[in-house]
Amino acid sequence: MKPPLLNRKLILETPERLADGAGGYTVTWVPLGEHWAEIRPGTGRERALETLTVANVPLRITLRASPEGAPSRPRPEQRFRDGNRILRILAVTEADGGTRYLTCFAHEEVSQ
Repeated sequence: MKPPLLNRKLILETPERLADGAGGYTVTWVPLGEHWAEIRPGTGRERALETLTVANVPLRITLRASPEGAPSRPRPEQRFRDGNRILRILAVTEADGGTRYLTCFAHEEVSQ
């Protein structure tokens, strides 16, 4: 495996539920730390909804591996922040046999 070019600084965030005082909760995002990563686009696809067409491009984010169970190891319910961009993590796997790198499969969340 060719070593990835870790040239993007991403902030790993995890959701935290806070009681809203009315029996429900709100979700806030708590930063866990920084990761230098390589972001590569996957194959895009397009689908038509009733009134518009939506394009979706999956992302492959490669970063240095963290041990299983470490707070710095990304998990699917978490997200990366790249400035104003939000990259929701869908799955995480080892990128190589030596477990030096992780690959996170993600989608960019765009608020309308």
